[in-house]
Amino acid sequence: EVDDRVQENIGRMLVERIQWPVQDLQAGCEWTTDLMDNYTVYLGHILSNSFYPVLQRAIGVGSAFEGWSPREQDVVYRVLIPMTPPRGHSFHLELDSAGQRHARNFRVRVQLECTCSREQQAEAMLCFLHHPEEELRRNQDPSLLATLCTGSYLDVQKTACWFYQLVRAVWPALPQSHNWHLVLLPSTRSCQFKVTSSRESFRIEMLFGVRRGDSDIFVSSQPGYAGTPSTLWLETYDVAEMKFFKHIARQAPPDSLHLRCLQLFSHLQLGMGFSTYTMKTIVMHLLNIIPVSQWCRRHFLRQLMDISESLLLSLEVKRLNHFIVGNQRLPEEITLPPDVQTAEPPNLFHRLVMDPVAHSQGIGEYLDL
Repeated sequence: EVDDRVQENIGRMLVERIQWPVQDLQAGCEWTTDLMDNYTVYLGHILSNSFYPVLQRAIGVGSAFEGWSPREQDVVYRVLIPMTPPRGHSFHLELDSAGQRHARNFRVRVQLECTCSREQQAEAMLCFLHHPEEELRRNQDPSLLATLCTGSYLDVQKTACWFYQLVRAVWPALPQSHNWHLVLLPSTRSCQFKVTSSRESFRIEMLFGVRRGDSDIFVSSQPGYAGTPSTLWLETYDVAEMKFFKHIARQAPPDSLHLRCLQLFSHLQLGMGFSTYTMKTIVMHLLNIIPVSQWCRRHFLRQLMDISESLLLSLEVKRLNHFIVGNQRLPEEITLPPDVQTAEPPNLFHRLVMDPVAHSQGIGEYLDL
Protein backbone atom coordinates (compact mmCIF):
# COMPACT_ATOMS: atom_id res chain seq x y z
CA GLU A 1 0.00 0.00 0.00
CA VAL A 2 2.82 2.40 0.85
CA ASP A 3 4.51 1.70 -2.48
CA ASP A 4 1.21 2.27 -4.32
CA ARG A 5 0.75 5.64 -2.59
CA VAL A 6 4.32 6.66 -3.44
CA GLN A 7 3.83 5.70 -7.08
CA GLU A 8 0.49 7.52 -7.14
CA ASN A 9 2.11 10.71 -5.78
CA ILE A 10 5.01 10.50 -8.24
CA GLY A 11 2.57 10.00 -11.12
CA ARG A 12 0.40 12.91 -9.96
CA MET A 13 3.38 15.26 -9.63
CA LEU A 14 4.72 14.29 -13.07
CA VAL A 15 1.35 14.81 -14.74
CA GLU A 16 0.91 18.18 -13.03
CA ARG A 17 4.42 19.41 -13.92
CA ILE A 18 4.20 18.63 -17.64
CA GLN A 19 2.73 21.42 -19.77
CA TRP A 20 0.22 19.50 -21.86
CA PRO A 21 -1.32 20.82 -25.08
CA VAL A 22 -4.71 22.39 -24.49
CA GLN A 23 -6.35 21.87 -27.90
CA ASP A 24 -9.59 19.91 -28.02
CA LEU A 25 -8.75 17.20 -30.55
CA GLN A 26 -12.13 15.51 -30.22
CA ALA A 27 -13.98 18.71 -31.17
CA GLY A 28 -11.64 19.21 -34.12
CA CYS A 29 -12.17 15.64 -35.29
CA GLU A 30 -15.95 16.00 -35.02
CA TRP A 31 -15.89 19.26 -36.98
CA THR A 32 -13.68 17.73 -39.67
CA THR A 33 -15.93 14.64 -39.90
CA ASP A 34 -19.03 16.84 -40.37
CA LEU A 35 -17.27 18.79 -43.11
CA MET A 36 -16.17 15.61 -44.89
CA ASP A 37 -19.70 14.16 -44.64
CA ASN A 38 -21.10 17.29 -46.27
CA TYR A 39 -18.50 17.09 -49.02
CA THR A 40 -19.36 13.41 -49.60
CA VAL A 41 -23.07 14.21 -50.03
CA TYR A 42 -22.52 17.07 -52.47
CA LEU A 43 -19.83 15.28 -54.44
CA GLY A 44 -22.06 12.21 -54.65
CA HIS A 45 -24.69 14.30 -56.44
CA ILE A 46 -22.19 15.94 -58.77
CA LEU A 47 -20.39 12.72 -59.73
CA SER A 48 -23.38 10.36 -59.77
CA ASN A 49 -23.50 10.00 -63.57
CA SER A 50 -19.82 10.53 -64.27
CA PHE A 51 -16.99 8.10 -64.93
CA TYR A 52 -14.73 9.50 -62.22
CA PRO A 53 -13.92 7.39 -59.13
CA VAL A 54 -16.80 6.86 -56.71
CA LEU A 55 -15.94 8.52 -53.39
CA GLN A 56 -16.83 6.73 -50.14
CA ARG A 57 -17.21 8.26 -46.69
CA ALA A 58 -13.96 9.68 -45.34
CA ILE A 59 -12.10 7.79 -42.60
CA GLY A 60 -10.29 9.85 -39.98
CA VAL A 61 -6.68 8.68 -39.60
CA GLY A 62 -3.42 9.91 -38.10
CA SER A 63 -2.52 11.21 -34.66
CA ALA A 64 -5.43 13.63 -34.17
CA PHE A 65 -8.05 10.93 -34.81
CA GLU A 66 -6.03 8.52 -32.64
CA GLY A 67 -6.38 11.00 -29.78
CA TRP A 68 -2.94 12.60 -29.54
CA SER A 69 -0.73 15.13 -31.30
CA PRO A 70 3.03 15.76 -31.06
CA ARG A 71 2.57 19.50 -31.54
CA GLU A 72 -0.09 21.95 -30.46
CA GLN A 73 0.54 24.67 -33.01
CA ASP A 74 0.07 22.75 -36.26
CA VAL A 75 -2.34 19.85 -35.73
CA VAL A 76 -3.29 18.26 -39.04
CA TYR A 77 -6.67 16.53 -39.27
CA ARG A 78 -6.00 13.80 -41.82
CA VAL A 79 -8.70 11.81 -43.57
CA LEU A 80 -8.52 8.97 -46.08
CA ILE A 81 -11.20 8.87 -48.77
CA PRO A 82 -11.71 5.37 -50.22
CA MET A 83 -12.36 5.28 -53.96
CA THR A 84 -14.17 2.56 -55.90
CA PRO A 85 -14.31 2.23 -59.69
CA PRO A 86 -17.11 3.93 -61.63
CA ARG A 87 -19.56 2.10 -63.88
CA GLY A 88 -17.89 0.19 -66.68
CA HIS A 89 -14.49 0.15 -64.93
CA SER A 90 -12.58 -2.05 -62.49
CA PHE A 91 -9.47 -1.51 -60.35
CA HIS A 92 -6.64 -4.06 -60.17
CA LEU A 93 -3.79 -3.58 -57.70
CA GLU A 94 -0.35 -4.59 -58.97
CA LEU A 95 2.59 -4.83 -56.55
CA ASP A 96 5.60 -2.86 -57.76
CA SER A 97 8.41 -5.42 -57.66
CA ALA A 98 11.01 -2.74 -58.40
CA GLY A 99 9.99 -0.69 -55.36
CA GLN A 100 12.00 0.05 -52.27
CA ARG A 101 12.81 -2.99 -50.18
CA HIS A 102 11.30 -1.66 -46.96
CA ALA A 103 8.12 -0.20 -48.46
CA ARG A 104 5.37 -1.87 -50.45
CA ASN A 105 4.17 0.15 -53.43
CA PHE A 106 1.36 -0.61 -55.84
CA ARG A 107 -0.02 0.55 -59.14
CA VAL A 108 -3.78 0.78 -59.68
CA ARG A 109 -4.52 -0.58 -63.15
CA VAL A 110 -7.83 0.66 -64.54
CA GLN A 111 -9.63 -1.76 -66.84
CA LEU A 112 -12.75 -1.20 -68.92
CA GLU A 113 -15.56 -3.72 -68.40
CA CYS A 114 -18.33 -4.73 -70.79
CA THR A 115 -21.71 -3.23 -69.85
CA CYS A 116 -23.73 -4.40 -72.85
CA SER A 117 -25.91 -6.80 -70.90
CA ARG A 118 -26.17 -4.88 -67.65
CA GLU A 119 -28.79 -2.67 -66.16
CA GLN A 120 -26.74 0.38 -67.15
CA GLN A 121 -28.31 0.13 -70.57
CA ALA A 122 -31.50 1.40 -68.97
CA GLU A 123 -29.53 4.49 -67.97
CA ALA A 124 -28.50 5.07 -71.58
CA MET A 125 -24.90 4.11 -70.84
CA LEU A 126 -22.86 3.07 -73.84
CA CYS A 127 -20.35 0.24 -73.50
CA PHE A 128 -16.80 1.58 -73.67
CA LEU A 129 -15.60 -1.71 -75.12
CA HIS A 130 -18.17 -2.37 -77.83
CA HIS A 131 -19.64 0.92 -79.02
CA PRO A 132 -17.90 2.86 -81.83
CA GLU A 133 -15.44 5.51 -80.64
CA GLU A 134 -17.21 8.21 -82.59
CA GLU A 135 -20.53 7.41 -80.90
CA LEU A 136 -18.86 7.34 -77.50
CA ARG A 137 -17.14 10.65 -78.12
CA ARG A 138 -20.38 12.28 -79.26
CA ASN A 139 -22.81 10.91 -76.67
CA GLN A 140 -20.89 10.02 -73.51
CA ASP A 141 -18.34 11.51 -71.12
CA PRO A 142 -14.76 10.17 -71.40
CA SER A 143 -13.79 7.05 -69.49
CA LEU A 144 -11.60 7.21 -66.39
CA LEU A 145 -8.69 6.04 -68.55
CA ALA A 146 -8.93 9.29 -70.50
CA THR A 147 -9.10 11.62 -67.51
CA LEU A 148 -7.14 10.62 -64.39
CA CYS A 149 -4.86 7.90 -65.77
CA THR A 150 -1.39 7.78 -67.23
CA GLY A 151 -1.49 4.90 -69.66
CA SER A 152 -3.58 2.22 -67.94
CA TYR A 153 -2.76 3.34 -64.39
CA LEU A 154 -4.53 5.72 -62.04
CA ASP A 155 -2.33 8.79 -61.60
CA VAL A 156 -1.89 10.20 -58.08
CA GLN A 157 -1.07 13.75 -59.18
CA LYS A 158 -3.93 13.96 -61.67
CA THR A 159 -6.28 12.64 -58.99
CA ALA A 160 -4.98 15.22 -56.48
CA CYS A 161 -5.52 18.03 -59.00
CA TRP A 162 -9.07 16.77 -59.59
CA PHE A 163 -9.69 16.76 -55.84
CA TYR A 164 -8.52 20.36 -55.53
CA GLN A 165 -10.95 21.43 -58.24
CA LEU A 166 -13.83 19.60 -56.52
CA VAL A 167 -13.03 21.06 -53.09
CA ARG A 168 -12.89 24.60 -54.49
CA ALA A 169 -16.04 24.21 -56.61
CA VAL A 170 -18.24 22.65 -53.92
CA TRP A 171 -17.13 24.81 -50.96
CA PRO A 172 -19.61 27.71 -51.57
CA ALA A 173 -22.52 25.21 -51.41
CA LEU A 174 -21.53 23.84 -47.99
CA PRO A 175 -23.10 25.26 -44.80
CA GLN A 176 -19.61 25.73 -43.32
CA SER A 177 -18.78 28.33 -46.01
CA HIS A 178 -21.03 30.91 -44.34
CA ASN A 179 -18.79 31.29 -41.27
CA TRP A 180 -15.46 29.85 -42.41
CA HIS A 181 -12.84 30.89 -44.94
CA LEU A 182 -11.17 28.28 -47.17
CA VAL A 183 -7.50 28.50 -48.18
CA LEU A 184 -6.08 25.75 -50.40
CA LEU A 185 -2.48 24.70 -49.63
CA PRO A 186 0.02 23.32 -52.17
CA SER A 187 0.46 19.54 -52.43
CA THR A 188 1.02 17.15 -55.32
CA ARG A 189 -0.18 13.86 -53.79
CA SER A 190 -3.04 14.94 -51.52
CA CYS A 191 -5.48 17.80 -51.07
CA GLN A 192 -4.54 20.11 -48.22
CA PHE A 193 -6.40 23.20 -47.06
CA LYS A 194 -6.99 25.42 -44.05
CA VAL A 195 -10.35 26.68 -42.84
CA THR A 196 -10.50 29.64 -40.49
CA SER A 197 -13.21 31.50 -38.61
CA SER A 198 -12.99 34.51 -36.33
CA ARG A 199 -12.05 32.21 -33.42
CA GLU A 200 -10.62 28.94 -34.77
CA SER A 201 -8.52 27.41 -37.50
CA PHE A 202 -8.25 23.82 -38.75
CA ARG A 203 -5.73 22.34 -41.14
CA ILE A 204 -7.06 19.34 -43.07
CA GLU A 205 -5.37 16.88 -45.40
CA MET A 206 -7.45 14.67 -47.68
CA LEU A 207 -5.68 11.52 -48.83
CA PHE A 208 -7.37 9.17 -51.27
CA GLY A 209 -6.88 5.47 -51.72
CA VAL A 210 -8.11 2.08 -52.83
CA ARG A 211 -8.93 -0.62 -50.30
CA ARG A 212 -7.14 -3.98 -50.55
CA GLY A 213 -10.08 -6.37 -50.75
CA ASP A 214 -12.27 -6.07 -47.64
CA SER A 215 -9.32 -5.42 -45.31
CA ASP A 216 -8.24 -2.36 -43.32
CA ILE A 217 -5.19 -1.92 -45.56
CA PHE A 218 -5.25 0.60 -48.42
CA VAL A 219 -2.97 1.85 -51.13
CA SER A 220 -3.03 5.61 -50.80
CA SER A 221 -1.73 8.90 -52.14
CA GLN A 222 0.43 9.58 -49.09
CA PRO A 223 3.81 11.15 -49.85
CA GLY A 224 6.55 8.68 -50.74
CA TYR A 225 10.28 8.92 -51.20
CA ALA A 226 11.86 11.61 -53.36
CA GLY A 227 10.98 11.09 -56.99
CA THR A 228 8.05 8.73 -56.36
CA PRO A 229 6.37 8.15 -59.77
CA SER A 230 2.89 9.62 -60.05
CA THR A 231 1.42 6.18 -60.84
CA LEU A 232 2.78 4.67 -57.61
CA TRP A 233 0.43 4.26 -54.62
CA LEU A 234 1.93 3.40 -51.23
CA GLU A 235 0.50 0.72 -48.99
CA THR A 236 -0.79 2.45 -45.87
CA TYR A 237 -1.63 1.04 -42.45
CA ASP A 238 -3.23 4.23 -41.11
CA VAL A 239 -6.74 2.78 -40.84
CA ALA A 240 -5.52 -0.37 -39.05
CA GLU A 241 -3.49 1.74 -36.59
CA MET A 242 -6.43 4.08 -35.94
CA LYS A 243 -8.64 1.05 -35.22
CA PHE A 244 -5.98 -0.28 -32.82
CA PHE A 245 -6.07 2.96 -30.80
CA LYS A 246 -9.89 2.88 -30.79
CA HIS A 247 -9.70 -0.71 -29.49
CA ILE A 248 -7.36 0.36 -26.67
CA ALA A 249 -9.58 3.35 -25.82
CA ARG A 250 -12.61 1.08 -25.35
CA GLN A 251 -10.69 -1.08 -22.88
CA ALA A 252 -8.68 1.57 -21.05
CA PRO A 253 -9.79 3.02 -17.70
CA PRO A 254 -10.84 6.71 -17.65
CA ASP A 255 -7.50 7.78 -16.14
CA SER A 256 -5.33 5.92 -18.66
CA LEU A 257 -2.27 7.92 -19.66
CA HIS A 258 -1.11 5.90 -22.68
CA LEU A 259 -1.83 8.80 -25.03
CA ARG A 260 -0.07 11.22 -22.67
CA CYS A 261 3.01 8.96 -22.74
CA LEU A 262 2.99 8.93 -26.53
CA GLN A 263 2.40 12.67 -26.72
CA LEU A 264 5.23 13.40 -24.30
CA PHE A 265 7.85 11.27 -26.07
CA SER A 266 6.76 12.46 -29.50
CA HIS A 267 7.20 16.05 -28.37
CA LEU A 268 10.52 15.40 -26.62
CA GLN A 269 12.12 13.88 -29.73
CA LEU A 270 11.32 16.86 -32.00
CA GLY A 271 14.60 18.06 -33.47
CA MET A 272 16.27 14.70 -32.89
CA GLY A 273 16.73 11.84 -35.31
CA PHE A 274 13.85 9.73 -33.99
CA SER A 275 10.69 10.08 -36.01
CA THR A 276 7.27 10.46 -34.47
CA TYR A 277 6.38 7.15 -36.10
CA THR A 278 9.26 5.45 -34.25
CA MET A 279 7.88 6.53 -30.89
CA LYS A 280 4.33 5.63 -31.93
CA THR A 281 5.47 2.15 -33.00
CA ILE A 282 7.22 1.52 -29.67
CA VAL A 283 4.13 2.61 -27.71
CA MET A 284 1.84 0.43 -29.87
CA HIS A 285 4.04 -2.61 -29.24
CA LEU A 286 3.91 -1.94 -25.48
CA LEU A 287 0.14 -1.40 -25.53
CA ASN A 288 -0.18 -4.79 -27.21
CA ILE A 289 1.61 -6.63 -24.39
CA ILE A 290 1.01 -4.54 -21.24
CA PRO A 291 -2.55 -4.64 -19.81
CA VAL A 292 -4.32 -1.30 -20.27
CA SER A 293 -5.03 -1.22 -16.54
CA GLN A 294 -1.31 -0.59 -15.98
CA TRP A 295 -1.29 2.67 -17.96
CA CYS A 296 -3.00 4.66 -15.19
CA ARG A 297 -1.42 7.54 -13.27
CA ARG A 298 -0.02 5.28 -10.55
CA HIS A 299 2.17 3.56 -13.17
CA PHE A 300 3.02 6.70 -15.16
CA LEU A 301 6.72 6.74 -14.27
CA ARG A 302 7.00 3.00 -14.96
CA GLN A 303 5.47 3.39 -18.42
CA LEU A 304 7.76 6.31 -19.28
CA MET A 305 10.72 4.13 -18.28
CA ASP A 306 9.36 1.19 -20.31
CA ILE A 307 9.15 3.36 -23.43
CA SER A 308 12.67 4.68 -22.87
CA GLU A 309 14.08 1.20 -22.29
CA SER A 310 12.28 -0.20 -25.35
CA LEU A 311 13.81 2.53 -27.50
CA LEU A 312 17.28 1.81 -26.13
CA LEU A 313 16.92 -1.94 -26.67
CA SER A 314 15.74 -1.41 -30.25
CA LEU A 315 18.73 0.83 -30.89
CA GLU A 316 21.18 -1.67 -29.41
CA VAL A 317 19.90 -4.58 -31.52
CA LYS A 318 19.34 -2.24 -34.51
CA ARG A 319 15.80 -3.54 -34.97
CA LEU A 320 12.31 -2.14 -34.53
CA ASN A 321 9.60 -4.28 -36.12
CA HIS A 322 6.73 -2.64 -37.96
CA PHE A 323 3.64 -2.90 -35.77
CA ILE A 324 1.03 -3.96 -38.33
CA VAL A 325 2.88 -6.02 -40.93
CA GLY A 326 3.39 -9.61 -39.79
CA ASN A 327 1.75 -9.02 -36.40
CA GLN A 328 -0.18 -12.13 -35.35
CA ARG A 329 -1.50 -10.56 -32.12
CA LEU A 330 -3.70 -7.75 -33.41
CA PRO A 331 -7.29 -7.36 -32.17
CA GLU A 332 -9.82 -9.39 -34.12
CA GLU A 333 -11.60 -6.34 -35.52
CA ILE A 334 -8.50 -5.37 -37.51
CA THR A 335 -8.53 -7.21 -40.84
CA LEU A 336 -5.34 -7.73 -42.82
CA PRO A 337 -4.77 -9.26 -46.27
CA PRO A 338 -3.07 -12.68 -45.93
CA ASP A 339 0.20 -11.45 -47.45
CA VAL A 340 0.40 -8.58 -44.93
CA GLN A 341 -0.46 -10.82 -41.98
CA THR A 342 2.18 -13.45 -42.80
CA ALA A 343 4.92 -11.14 -44.10
CA GLU A 344 8.25 -10.65 -42.35
CA PRO A 345 7.86 -7.39 -40.38
CA PRO A 346 9.92 -4.60 -41.95
CA ASN A 347 12.71 -3.29 -39.72
CA LEU A 348 12.16 0.43 -39.15
CA PHE A 349 15.81 0.66 -38.01
CA HIS A 350 17.24 -1.03 -41.11
CA ARG A 351 19.41 2.02 -41.82
CA LEU A 352 21.29 1.50 -38.54
CA VAL A 353 22.31 -2.01 -39.68
CA MET A 354 24.06 -0.65 -42.77
CA ASP A 355 25.42 2.60 -41.33
CA PRO A 356 27.60 2.41 -38.15
CA VAL A 357 27.76 6.21 -38.00
CA ALA A 358 23.97 6.45 -37.96
CA HIS A 359 23.87 3.81 -35.23
CA SER A 360 26.34 5.73 -33.04
CA GLN A 361 24.41 8.93 -33.68
CA GLY A 362 21.16 7.21 -32.66
CA ILE A 363 22.68 6.05 -29.36
CA GLY A 364 23.96 9.58 -28.73
CA GLU A 365 20.54 11.08 -29.42
CA TYR A 366 18.97 8.57 -27.06
CA LEU A 367 21.32 9.71 -24.28
CA ASP A 368 20.37 13.32 -25.01
CA LEU A 369 16.69 12.34 -24.90
